[in-house]
Amino acid sequence: MKKIVKNIFKIFLLLFVAGIIFIAWANYSIKTSSDPFTSYKTADLPAVKTALLLGTSKTLNNGFPNAYFYNRINAAVELYKSGKVHYIIVSGDNSRKDYNEPEDMQFALMEHGVPKDKIFLDFAGFRTLDSVVRAKEIFGQNKVIIVSQKFHNERAVFLARKYGMEAFGFNAEDVNKYAGLKTNMREYLAKAKAYWDLIFGIEPKFGGDKVLIP
Repeated sequence: MKKIVKNIFKIFLLLFVAGIIFIAWANYSIKTSSDPFTSYKTADLPAVKTALLLGTSKTLNNGFPNAYFYNRINAAVELYKSGKVHYIIVSGDNSRKDYNEPEDMQFALMEHGVPKDKIFLDFAGFRTLDSVVRAKEIFGQNKVIIVSQKFHNERAVFLARKYGMEAFGFNAEDVNKYAGLKTNMREYLAKAKAYWDLIFGIEPKFGGDKVLIP
């Protein structure tokens, strides 16, 4: 009995070590492959028709403003006003009646002078994978600039390019390390899952009718 328990422990230990190695490798691979295509400066980016703004909550669980949200809005506005893009797809979660990331971001963009007819809403961007693939399959975009924080852009640009898109990332200002510690830790697992999704061919949760961007 002791020998069986010992062998089971060894198996779990090997699986644990293999998991740690896979997570570390996935993070390194995604970061190094996407870094050449992301930047904090609009001047480093090519001019394309459309930006893909990745959604997040307007407020935190404690009711305070979410810095990730407002920094992404500022970055998207800067990108639009620089003339690098003509349209913005806002992709986020709208799974509940009282929660609507795309509309919150649309209103914020309009408050900063982006015309409503230049903004397209994707209410089914439940995950980064969904947002990226739907930008191509539903909105017909093969070349985009993705707007989010750097750690998020690394994964989004990686996924987009794996799906045959010519994707670039405009990095929004990050939050301080203490405030973003939980998010950054979670991102390590998210990058590993990005590889997992590719290996097993995971598709977006929803499809839909094609949307024409002029």
